[in-house]
Amino acid sequence: MVAMELEILGMNFGCVLAALSDAKIPDKGCLLPLISKLLGYAIVAASTTVKLPQILKILKHGSVRGLSVASFELEVVGYTIALAYCIHKGLPFSAYGELAFLLIQAIILVGIIYYYSPPMGTKTWMKALLYCGLAPTVLTGKIDPALFEVLYASQHAIFFFARVPQIWKNFTNKGTGELSFLTCFMNFAGSIVRVFTSIQEKTPLSVIMGSAIGIIMNGTLLGQILLYQKPTPKKQKKED
Repeated sequence: MVAMELEILGMNFGCVLAALSDAKIPDKGCLLPLISKLLGYAIVAASTTVKLPQILKILKHGSVRGLSVASFELEVVGYTIALAYCIHKGLPFSAYGELAFLLIQAIILVGIIYYYSPPMGTKTWMKALLYCGLAPTVLTGKIDPALFEVLYASQHAIFFFARVPQIWKNFTNKGTGELSFLTCFMNFAGSIVRVFTSIQEKTPLSVIMGSAIGIIMNGTLLGQILLYQKPTPKKQKKED
């Protein structure tokens, strides 16, 4: 059947269409991989705007109040290592594509935070120059394979500790400042979906664990935003 050969971007629609044409429910072995691929590409597409709400909120208020600079810096490092590892392992783009867009947005976000923070000191400039010097080497995979595995293993800790300073700052301030609810929600939802797609794509366990950590940490931030949000004051009725 022609339908059996219908494959687009690694997604096999043939078996699903064949089953539907026979008025049958598609087999799980056929349907789940297709759903996984569709969700994977959906995550990649959505990732192009994940950081946008956070960026716009900072630009709108001209403030980075309540945001932890260290959290966003570590996020850039984590995305860089994770993206380089997935490329190095030859995983399908649908399994990691969002990392490329998240990395670009994370770098822009850090730049904006630096701009609205106190004047950059020597330490900050050194960190930025060090990243610019090492990132191309890591992304092109020009490092020892064993070191690559160590780096990727460490990125789970990096993402974990990238969230801890922000979570602690929210806790001590009893508020989340300029932290964007929409960005945190999309990060949380994306991590949940990515666990499912990673299992279906048979990615390494370390990749799945990274998404699982994302669910916990992003869920904590999301919970803090809901917990510490201030109720909107009610307008008093005008007296006649």
